[in-house]
Amino acid sequence: MTNRQLAALETKKKLLDAAKKIICEKGLVNTSIGEITQACGVSNGTFYTYFKQKEDVLFALSREMFKELFEKARDYNGTFMERLVFFMISFSGYIEKGSLKLCQEWVRNTVNPDLVENPDDKNKLNMDIDSIKGLIESGIKKGELQADTPVDVLAHTLTDVLYGEMLCWNMSGGAYSFESRTREFCDTFLSAIIVPYLIRKEDNDYGKN
Repeated sequence: MTNRQLAALETKKKLLDAAKKIICEKGLVNTSIGEITQACGVSNGTFYTYFKQKEDVLFALSREMFKELFEKARDYNGTFMERLVFFMISFSGYIEKGSLKLCQEWVRNTVNPDLVENPDDKNKLNMDIDSIKGLIESGIKKGELQADTPVDVLAHTLTDVLYGEMLCWNMSGGAYSFESRTREFCDTFLSAIIVPYLIRKEDNDYGKN
């Protein structure tokens, strides 16, 4: 790789790092391209070298952030139920911070992936399903879940819950907290879905206290 290519990668990384910090603090709607470029000392024109619009930054970040979220949940120091709850609540929190606009884009892309220009962004739904599958498979390997746990069924079911909540939150115009609604689901219903497949006692006790 040439020095010019390395410099281009470094500039793009700086833009993404600056955007991630600002957007997580202020949300997408309240973040301007000027703020992002000013934070990393480049011109607005440089931004458009790498991205067509502000939303494109979020798609690039989402691939990084949700991969990071899965890794954090997988390595979370707790029981299987605690790791799963951590993932689901953090998932909702990331989207809520990203704003309604980003949520609208994700919903649109899920309904019709042909609308998405970047092929890397067409598979977010599958990526989210695979993340939950990965957590469940990890639970089986650790002896927390029964070997015959229906991995695909549970992964699709829980992803459907998250996407259904995401759609309702979006349609409400953000009238309530998506993250809080997911927490309520986990506290109220998640045990009934997962407990039949649990082996470890501490997981079975989740939500009883």
